Amino acid sequence: MLSKITGFGLDGLIGYEATLETDINAGLPGMDIVGLVGQSVKESKERVKSAIKNSGFDFPIKKITVNIAPADIKKDSPHFDLPIAVGILAASGQVASGYADFIMLGELSLDGTVRRINGVMPMLISALQSGFKRFIIPHENMNEAAFIEGLEIYAVKNLTDVCGFLNGDIELKPIEFCSYHSALAKSSYNSDFSDVKGQLKAKRAIEIAVSGGHNILMIGPPGAGKTMLAKCIPGIMPSMTFDEAIEVTKIHSVAGILSLDDGIVTVRPFRSPHHTATTVALIGGGARSKPGEISLSHNGVLFLDEMPEYSRYTLETLRQPLEDKTVTVSRAMRTVEYPADITLVASMNPCPCGNFGSKTQRCSCSPFAIHKYLNKLSGPLLDRIDLHVEVDGVAFEEMYDGKKAEASSIIKNRVEETREIQRKRFENETVYTNSSMGNSQLSKYCRLDASSEKLLETAFKKLNFTARAVTRILKVARTVADMEKSADIKSDHIAEAIQYRSLDRKYRLV
Repeated sequence: MLSKITGFGLDGLIGYEATLETDINAGLPGMDIVGLVGQSVKESKERVKSAIKNSGFDFPIKKITVNIAPADIKKDSPHFDLPIAVGILAASGQVASGYADFIMLGELSLDGTVRRINGVMPMLISALQSGFKRFIIPHENMNEAAFIEGLEIYAVKNLTDVCGFLNGDIELKPIEFCSYHSALAKSSYNSDFSDVKGQLKAKRAIEIAVSGGHNILMIGPPGAGKTMLAKCIPGIMPSMTFDEAIEVTKIHSVAGILSLDDGIVTVRPFRSPHHTATTVALIGGGARSKPGEISLSHNGVLFLDEMPEYSRYTLETLRQPLEDKTVTVSRAMRTVEYPADITLVASMNPCPCGNFGSKTQRCSCSPFAIHKYLNKLSGPLLDRIDLHVEVDGVAFEEMYDGKKAEASSIIKNRVEETREIQRKRFENETVYTNSSMGNSQLSKYCRLDASSEKLLETAFKKLNFTARAVTRILKVARTVADMEKSADIKSDHIAEAIQYRSLDRKYRLV
């Protein structure tokens, strides 16, 4: 007897329809799974066999062949366990014909429990776009699926419940739709700028960076507060829209780091990989082409603490994603594209001992040692970081002056006002923030008067700026002008933007 069940596979963040055909015939008892399947799917026959027996059903002592089509796409995920098991029970007459209306996803334990799987949200969204509406998924993935409107989704705990539901013996209610706004209202950030004493220059630079979507590098001695400042950045970024939250949730779901309780990511991601992270860990890849840290930071912050300590080769791989806002992971069997629209926040010491340029500490490094240390970061990579800001230590008087610093909520309101100006400016464009402007937008929205152009020309010649550095200065100046509600870029906006090129102005001259 033959049965057909519709499942869904996942290629990166894109789901594809998979047809599971199960044929039971006379012959030597055994089970074969074909259709270009990976090891985890090959092993499913043992899980499925035990799950069927331990759930009180009869496992056919016949020749069983399961084909998972299309055969030109490799399937390597345990979420095919459930449709394989139901297909065998349907082909052997133990499950009625109601299974044909459902897409089933789930991994099986040996006792028949349906375990959680990764990538439920992107598969459900792709299935909805393909016209499918009815699903059976693991109970542990229920919260994740509840934020997708227009679907009839049944969450199950074990194989017995699935078969009882399909046979009409038990009744299951579809999960209720959950509003994103209710989840967003519960979100909060752990770090707040009100807890950061002093550092007014750094806070100003960070506000500019977030307002325009710029990358930023903080340079200062150990203990100056660079990490604390970085952790506060997600709290002043605009709240994520539903579309942004879905994009982030899909990536985290595929990576297997999505919270089962929350079901959706409502706060801006903040990822801080250790400096020993490999290129694959940072960019993505591996045998299953999983997303890396740069994609897990999508719509949020990727923080690289002590940037020169990272492998130079690993850092250079960031150049293309920072420009294109996407990462393409190419392997022999597949090519997967992940989004990577991030705010890169990095920190570094100005020299090996960390005290070069400090007002309170003395540097013990030679000029050669300082030059060698700074040159661990390539010029092309630094050109892609819009703001270089110096962060010095905080004086004792500032720490205990009794004054409360400006809260993140206040800064966030200003950031949202600046972002609204950009939204209106680019409503007919393909970009959304000043940092993403191309050459056509630069010539249109960053026109300079004579005094501003003269100032920029002088800086270009004296500091040996590259053409890319000049475009970064223009983009930052445009953001500064927007923050001051100025339609035109003025010379003081250009001057401030030039000041945020510390590694060009000062340290590169060592």
